[in-house]
Amino acid sequence: MSTTTTTPQTYRDQRAWRDLQTFLPERLRLDDAAAPEEEFWDWRGNAVHLDRYRNAQAPAKVVLHHGVGTNGRQMSLILGAPLAARGFETVALDNLGYGMTRVAPGTTPSYDDWVDLVVDFLAYEQSRDDRPIVLYGLSAGGMLTYHVAAKAPRGTLRGIVGMTFLDQRNQQVRDETAHDIVTSRVGMPLLNMVDRTPAARLRYPMTLASKMSALVNDPDALKVMTDDATSAGNWVSIRFLSSYGAYVPAVEPEDFDACPVLLTQPAQDRWSPLHLSTPVLSRITRVPVETALLDNAGHYPIEDPGLAQMVDAIADFAGRVTAS
Repeated sequence: MSTTTTTPQTYRDQRAWRDLQTFLPERLRLDDAAAPEEEFWDWRGNAVHLDRYRNAQAPAKVVLHHGVGTNGRQMSLILGAPLAARGFETVALDNLGYGMTRVAPGTTPSYDDWVDLVVDFLAYEQSRDDRPIVLYGLSAGGMLTYHVAAKAPRGTLRGIVGMTFLDQRNQQVRDETAHDIVTSRVGMPLLNMVDRTPAARLRYPMTLASKMSALVNDPDALKVMTDDATSAGNWVSIRFLSSYGAYVPAVEPEDFDACPVLLTQPAQDRWSPLHLSTPVLSRITRVPVETALLDNAGHYPIEDPGLAQMVDAIADFAGRVTAS
């Protein structure tokens, strides 16, 4: 374990994910030899960190995206490594402002940038080879998979998987996922006003913007995550929060026909229970929509049997939608 006191540049030098994995079943714990390869991809001057389990023989890839309280290494722990063991190539992104990604100096990323970054990353992956891709997102990353699939050129994705599909334009969704009702009803309109001023670059803690107390159901694991400035302890710009809450997809759910959809819903999710994904998923009728309930699992799932059920469900879904 590293004892460095400087800001980690890669996960090899970070302690937080090593501490977090002690709460996972032993089969999912990684040492340095089993950890994913780390690399950086340049996007508009940003050094985007990637965790990759490379497999040139894999018939398909699964790209993993975190939420607003997690990072790419946390995706590698619960999905990247297990899906790689099932024969998929996996790559977990750290989007702008999270994980080990280094944001270009002088820039203030928005949620729109998050979507564009993933659209461009998928094009980059397709330029390297033509293997089919499935996109997974945890928490806010679930709706991001939808936003990306709606915007990307047709045929980019064979399927999307979300831990939840939260449309923040829906007032009930906003009320139930914000830190409190005042943040939802007063704070968000105020942020939208500030976003039109130079103060939009000011940063705000995600622990006060959202219901981060429900990120994971074990209080000791929650402390590890909220103490981690690269995940749940992160501060984001007012511009990001405003654009996240107001984002308009390229295609609304009634017209979405890009690819099949899978919801992997933790049964003990205290942040985004099943009914909050219904306003989106109930309107998607032009492609298959499936739901897999994960028994005993919280929002960031660290519990069996839900963890094992999640890997099984995603491996089965990805295998089917990429087979043809």
